[in-house]
Amino acid sequence: MMRTIDLRGQQLSTRDLLALIPRAGMDVAVTMDAARALIDEVRTGGAAALVAQAERFDRVRPAHIRVPIEQLREAEAALDPRVRAALESTITRVRRASAAQVPAPRVTELAPGAVVEQRWHPVARVGLYVPGGKAVYPSSVVMNVVPAQIAGVESIVLASPPQAAHGGRIHPTVAAAASLLGVTEVYAMGGAGAIGALAHGVPEIDLEPVQRVAGPGNVFVAAAKRVVQGITGIDAEAGPTDILVIADDSADADIVAADLISQAEHDELAASVLVTTSVRLATAVAAHCARRVAATQHRERVTAALSGAQSAIVLVDDLAQAAAFANAFGPEHLEIQVSEPDATLARIDNAGAIFVGEWSPVSLGDYAAGSNHVLPTGGQARYAAGLSAATFLRSQQVVRYDQTALREVASVIHTLAAEEDLPAHAAAISARFGRS
Repeated sequence: MMRTIDLRGQQLSTRDLLALIPRAGMDVAVTMDAARALIDEVRTGGAAALVAQAERFDRVRPAHIRVPIEQLREAEAALDPRVRAALESTITRVRRASAAQVPAPRVTELAPGAVVEQRWHPVARVGLYVPGGKAVYPSSVVMNVVPAQIAGVESIVLASPPQAAHGGRIHPTVAAAASLLGVTEVYAMGGAGAIGALAHGVPEIDLEPVQRVAGPGNVFVAAAKRVVQGITGIDAEAGPTDILVIADDSADADIVAADLISQAEHDELAASVLVTTSVRLATAVAAHCARRVAATQHRERVTAALSGAQSAIVLVDDLAQAAAFANAFGPEHLEIQVSEPDATLARIDNAGAIFVGEWSPVSLGDYAAGSNHVLPTGGQARYAAGLSAATFLRSQQVVRYDQTALREVASVIHTLAAEEDLPAHAAAISARFGRS
């Protein structure tokens, strides 16, 4: 089912490893024109365009584009008590972990009267996207909204596709999760059009533009984020999920197989990769995958993901080579199941979230760990971080100099301004001392 890549006995550079990385055949650039056209429809056609796109893609006419507050409260009141308790537990854990992501302000006194203050200021308004394709994701409501609230964002907008199975409303559990978190501005709209609506605004439904768009979605959502970047900020171009497991002979093959399948369950393009030093483990994991796939509910989807070009079992000489491969891959989720995990962890630079040991599966992070599950996909962990409170904060420096402190650096400014042939810069300094 899963192909094997044998790297044993090879000395490979980062360039070599990047060429060998298994990836899904998904290129955001290919969908850019389509996403741009959908966004332009919404920008010029407003609410009517959103309705037309819902009928086209979601196969339903939204009951309301802007979800009435009464519907949110009704959904919360009708929520299964067990689901409510689970969501409340997750909210509490994510709040505690997100609070640690807000940097403390710092004041640096460079000289008497010369102070630079570092502060972290939230954006005022954000648009959060919660997908509604092959599954329902109330957990993504929590993972999006809580960090924004912790960061101090005052205005939070939520968008999720209307559901044919629910009469054109957003999924009731998504609505209930929004209500639990106190989010009252919610829109039944999905895909690239929703991203365009959040970025440009839609006056007819009182949707004002946002300063940042965040949240996972399909390739059209990722392409739409690329289109609107520059008009508004984005978190990342999220795509199909991925998991990479580093394991040695001490790992439990059945547990490794279960974890690989857990992510393959999301999407046919999901990537499940095992990197191991053990041929015995590789063989056993393949056998356990076959057994588990036959018994899992979404076996067709899982089979497509595991047999796709993006999934593989990778054989390596040692754990140093395993870590090098993982760093080149840049996994969204990295599991380390080896006898001495901290030594391998020390070699890891690039990963969205890291799960150490047999008792820390990715499924834990998806729901109840307290960490955030909105993470960089498609190798973006090589240069980007997952969603956090910091996503909604901007670093700002506040400069306070008095006359004496400015006088002390005046010659430095004059010298550099002259070197760069910018005399007005120096004149702005001279003007202050010429009148004192």
